[in-house]
Amino acid sequence: MTAALASLGRSGLEIIGFIVGCVRLLGEAAYWLLVGPFKGYKLRVGEILRQSVRIGVNAVPIVFLVNFFVGVTLAVTVADILNIFGAPEFTGAVMGVGFWRELAPLLTGIVMAGFAGASLAAELGTMKVNEELMALEAMALNPVRYLCVPRLVAILVMVPVLTLLGSAFGIFGGYIVFTALLDFSPKAYYDKMVEAMAYKDIWVGCMKAGIFGTIVGLVGLVQGFSVRGGAEGVGRATTNAVVYSIILIIGTDCALTIALYF
Repeated sequence: MTAALASLGRSGLEIIGFIVGCVRLLGEAAYWLLVGPFKGYKLRVGEILRQSVRIGVNAVPIVFLVNFFVGVTLAVTVADILNIFGAPEFTGAVMGVGFWRELAPLLTGIVMAGFAGASLAAELGTMKVNEELMALEAMALNPVRYLCVPRLVAILVMVPVLTLLGSAFGIFGGYIVFTALLDFSPKAYYDKMVEAMAYKDIWVGCMKAGIFGTIVGLVGLVQGFSVRGGAEGVGRATTNAVVYSIILIIGTDCALTIALYF
């Protein structure tokens, strides 16, 4: 009983420490991003662009494959179900709303958790193990301003962009199924999709993507800063960054969907 309670207490303290670390990092990053420029601290625009290429451009093939294959799978399933009710032409409507509002942000967020979140945790964790973060502080360079802000800005900008691309890729996969396998006209697919969609679906998807990108960035960076124990600690932090990010993304998506529905 004592061991079980001790394990529960350690887990609770770890969760509390993780939440506090995320809130603290978000506050410091917001300070350096919004207030820092007025105090003479310039944003590292070159580093932001470099991280955008690394986080965003390099992830395009993965985002394409995941959203495209899910789009094909979803279109086949939806068309089969709608065909029972004699309305397979509404496949385009389901694909449009489903991808723009729900699937593309969620799939892209999960992909970025594995692609970018793990990379951020491993990078900062290795720097901490090698005492490079301590060297930055010795040179009067704040690690949050110097390392975290460019990465957070890059991922906050690139995840919504990737989500828009993912929506297009997924809808394109459904279009191929609709026209090639079901032998419907492209116009029917497009017309039903436009008829069912609203501008709200697009901005809700972009809002979710921005939130998911912030979650991935914060979790990866916090896990990197919390590394202890050398190479083993780096591996543990990388794993935790991916697992925590995916859980938080799915939970946040559930909460946002319910809130926006009502």
